[in-house]
Amino acid sequence: MSPAGAQKSSSLTLILMVASAASGGTLQYGYNLAIMNAPTIFIQTFINETFLERWDIQLEDYQVTLFWTIIVSIFSLGGFAGALIAGPMTIRYGRKKCLLLNNIFLMTGALLAVTSRAAKSFEMIIISRVLVGINAGISMNVQPMYFGESAPKHLRGAVSLSSAVFTAFGVVLGQVVGIREILGSEPCWQYLLASNAIPGFIQLLTLPWFPESPRYLLIDRGDKEGCINALRRLRGCEVQSSELDEILQEQAETKGMRPRRPWELFTDRSVRWQLISIMIISSAMQLCGNDSIYFYASYVFKEAGVSENKIQYMTIGTGACEFTACIMCNLLIERKGRRFMLMGGYILMTIWTVVFTIALSFEHYTSWMPYLSMACIFTYILSFGMGPAGVTGILPTELFNQTARPAAYMIAGSMMWLNLFIMGMIFPFLVSELSEYCFVPFGVVCLLSALFVGLFLPETKGKSLSAITSEFHKLNFKGQEEKCVPQTKAHYQLGEVCLSTAC
Repeated sequence: MSPAGAQKSSSLTLILMVASAASGGTLQYGYNLAIMNAPTIFIQTFINETFLERWDIQLEDYQVTLFWTIIVSIFSLGGFAGALIAGPMTIRYGRKKCLLLNNIFLMTGALLAVTSRAAKSFEMIIISRVLVGINAGISMNVQPMYFGESAPKHLRGAVSLSSAVFTAFGVVLGQVVGIREILGSEPCWQYLLASNAIPGFIQLLTLPWFPESPRYLLIDRGDKEGCINALRRLRGCEVQSSELDEILQEQAETKGMRPRRPWELFTDRSVRWQLISIMIISSAMQLCGNDSIYFYASYVFKEAGVSENKIQYMTIGTGACEFTACIMCNLLIERKGRRFMLMGGYILMTIWTVVFTIALSFEHYTSWMPYLSMACIFTYILSFGMGPAGVTGILPTELFNQTARPAAYMIAGSMMWLNLFIMGMIFPFLVSELSEYCFVPFGVVCLLSALFVGLFLPETKGKSLSAITSEFHKLNFKGQEEKCVPQTKAHYQLGEVCLSTAC
């Protein structure tokens, strides 16, 4: 095969692998968030009817709302559980097999959802939401790891960021499927909740044809031949010696070392600032209020004069906005870098929260203010998609080595899901207590996040793990008189690089 043909084959294999893994992976996170908006009234009615039929009890409105809040929010707790078990699963089964096994939770959840109406059991819906939450929690951790370890260094950011593209696509797909003309009607809501099984089936049919992560094969399994074959399939040509040497170097540094546990990272000074970085940035991704914008959108559209039956189509526009932004970020990330995209996104979001607050404050005094509010919703979502939505998931892959990476993803994922749950619970109270100023706290989070990225996060674009680690060394051991720390086994376990030539 000619070099041009090999390159084309490589690109096609990588693209198909990404599409296959993501169809049952991060797409599920966005999809399962979006499909819950359309059947709200129908499921609330179902809960009330179930109580009336079983116990002859007519629930109060606040009680129905409480059960509905549990159904929606329990997804986040399932995601938290999924993030915790993702690390051990990837170590034991590998990245690809973990994604395949993850569909057990998805299919079981879909089965419970589709039969809940016939069984007259809202409890089955709650259990279903827990299971699909676990599925999303695992995929949100494992998929970026799989992509980051399989992509060539010059495409690592773009391939890893495709996880965010598919998350945004899942949101759009869920919004489209949830319109009244498709599955968002009263007779079909149980099929809407179970429709997430279809992308899962696609993954089960296609992903087995693609290779396992080359880094996992060599470093975790010691299978050099398998690693070379995987690289050859993914690159479409003979393996570059420089790429193989980098993986072999990481293997040598971690040889004989067991995978790290999350609590061990908290006590290791050599990864202190890497850990702080992923915890702050993963938390900021949820605390910035982007998901709350989706819930607030309907109110803003109504205030702007959009008719009730047209709001569902406007809502699809918000999802399409984030999807478009994630694609743009995917195209720009290898040119502009992670730090620029992340900091720029948060700075723009800070600006839009200020404008949005002003627009909400004066919407009853000036006729065109509701339209400014609508514009702020779209620009806020665009800014989120251009930076935080995509870059956040890449960082654990680029900041931690093979032995620490699963634990790092467990911590980052736990922070993301816990903060999503917190936001889901407190946002209604923010709206009731702060009214038009409810987005001020989000603006503060965005501003502080931009400052943190600008001051402490080094650029990782196109750099090897050892180069990134050496930059963090200056922060991790700042103030020590000696520039060199002993190269102990624990040091090598986390890929620490000694900066002093005296070592």
